[in-house]
Amino acid sequence: MEQSATLDIETLKITQEQFILASQSLHLQRPGCDAVYPVGLYGWRKRCLYFFLLLLLVTMIVNLALTVWIIKVMNFSVDGMGNLHLNQDGIRLEGISEFLLPLYVNEIQSRRDSLLVLRSEKNVTLNARNDQGQLTGQLTVGPEAVQAQCQRLEVRSKDGGRLLFTADEEEVIMTTEKFTVTGSEGAVFGHSVETPLIQARASEDLRLESPTRTLTMEAPRGVEVSAAKGPLKVSGRKDLQLESTEGEILLDANTIQLGSLPLGVYTASPSQASKEQTLYELCVCPSGKIYLSPAESSSTCQAMSNICLWS
Repeated sequence: MEQSATLDIETLKITQEQFILASQSLHLQRPGCDAVYPVGLYGWRKRCLYFFLLLLLVTMIVNLALTVWIIKVMNFSVDGMGNLHLNQDGIRLEGISEFLLPLYVNEIQSRRDSLLVLRSEKNVTLNARNDQGQLTGQLTVGPEAVQAQCQRLEVRSKDGGRLLFTADEEEVIMTTEKFTVTGSEGAVFGHSVETPLIQARASEDLRLESPTRTLTMEAPRGVEVSAAKGPLKVSGRKDLQLESTEGEILLDANTIQLGSLPLGVYTASPSQASKEQTLYELCVCPSGKIYLSPAESSSTCQAMSNICLWS
């Protein structure tokens, strides 16, 4: 190792000596260092650089000020932005919020001490879809009507346990204890109604009417019509028929009045006979027609009277 290093040094010395001898023989001169060249930016280049640096500094200051102003105006914080707060349960909005596009959520809930109000210039539509994206239910609140589209509509009590109202394509069921109609025109039913009781309010009248058709009440065990604290009136433009196929017709009252019965007598003027007579006998024709006859010591009912002749 030492021997090889010694040889390299000697070889380097020989090379330097050869270079010096060669340069002397060729009369080469080393360049002088008289000329000095300045290094840097001077003049208009320097002024432009300072101008761009100043402009960049002003832009940074303006951007920083705008960022601070936006953060202050929008009320950005760690929890959220303004009235929008982010928490573990979801998003909380306070105040009035406006959505320009559809909103997809699992649950919308208001605060405990305030109401939940949904507003729209045209309508408010709530859609329910299945896993495949098909529409299964829709509730639309419009300016003219409220429409619900679903397979089955149910209305339950406040605790959610009792079913109050249900409707589907086949029937509508109401399970409440009382159904009240407060309209001045009452309730209009296009078809039959099945109910165990029809009752008016304590201070109001009950009226069942069919303006252009017949009114029929049927029950397998009986139909009861009663007025506990007032009169019961049954009227008709034509005949009033009471019929019992197997039983009897019972009229049970302290007083039974049959008004406007015809007077069955052979007189020229029935009005004159009615002024003189004050007591009459009730007679029945073979056809079942009832008429009055002047009461005397014996029966004055005549089967061949003028009433029975025309009956």
